[in-house]
Amino acid sequence: MTIHWCGTGLSAVPGLKRLLDAGRDLVVWNRTVETARAVAGPDADVRAFDLDALAAALQAGDVVVSMLPAAMHVALATRAIDAGAHFVSSSYIAPEMRALDDAAHEAGVSVVNEIGLDPGIDHLFAHDLMADYRASDAFDPANQLHFLSYCGGIPKVPNPFRYKFSWSPLGVLTALRSPSRSLRNGDVFDAARPWEALSRYDAPLPQPETFEVYPNRDSLPFMAEYGFDPAWDVRDFVRGTLRLDGWASAWGEVFERVETADDATLRDMARAFWRDNAYDAGEPDRVVMVVDLRAARDGADVYHKTWVMDAWGDADGTAMARLVSNPVARAVEAVAAGDMPSGVQAAPSRPDQVAAFIDEVRSLAQHVERVDRLS
Repeated sequence: MTIHWCGTGLSAVPGLKRLLDAGRDLVVWNRTVETARAVAGPDADVRAFDLDALAAALQAGDVVVSMLPAAMHVALATRAIDAGAHFVSSSYIAPEMRALDDAAHEAGVSVVNEIGLDPGIDHLFAHDLMADYRASDAFDPANQLHFLSYCGGIPKVPNPFRYKFSWSPLGVLTALRSPSRSLRNGDVFDAARPWEALSRYDAPLPQPETFEVYPNRDSLPFMAEYGFDPAWDVRDFVRGTLRLDGWASAWGEVFERVETADDATLRDMARAFWRDNAYDAGEPDRVVMVVDLRAARDGADVYHKTWVMDAWGDADGTAMARLVSNPVARAVEAVAAGDMPSGVQAAPSRPDQVAAFIDEVRSLAQHVERVDRLS
């Protein structure tokens, strides 16, 4: 079995090095061979990325890992399935990827997605909370439920802009134009822009801290993914983004400009933000995640637990890269061990796998804890 790791960008390096250090049979594919060799080392098998060349190299039972832009994932997964090989990526499952499910089952291969940071670790925490709640004395189908999941990359040392960039700011600026859908007070809540849905969250960190949060994408499909019964009274269900307190105030002018900016203006803004607010070499980043499940009955909370994770960069690299690529590598190991089912799937929900992956997360972040808010 050979692992075909595609892409050696900033978020890919720790997971790639983990598999190389473990002595796995691995080929690194990258558009720039020199860049990949600088990451993988002089003895690694590094090849120029080409879809046809990769397809020709695949053997049944191999694993294709895509750390390339999401637009490439479906093509890579299709080539993998055609060859009887597995596929792993950290990205959200697009409808075109979901459409490969029958072919993956027929080929008997695993097509694993959403196994990075967010999506990925957040799914694991959500599955753990749901299993814990269902097994608790507090469980009652008549309870009112509140579910919140937020994650964000933020500077370890806050700056006046309340944010720093690890790569081009253009993606962040574009995302500010994206609508979201979530559940608020029992009703579907559609927001055209993040600042229209901004709220605050008090995270139960060892040193409690308040963050600004907002929903992103469409949260509602994940209710079924996490096992919420359609008959339950779910009052709030949000998956979203976390930012430092004061972010909205610091970005007020940005919001106004983004609303009407054309593509050229967005590019100009991105260049200016990169100049003024990029991480310096060796400067630590920080990643905070909270996943919160609360159940209430007759106006009183009967269950409330929160997974909280706080990680920051160190001498070995950024927290973001560590938390994105190591879960991907862990998924590759699970696929290689035959521990993942066939078909298109997200992060595992089987309790033993969830526990094993969370144990892995504990080794990647400086603080990981499931907090009982009622104790």
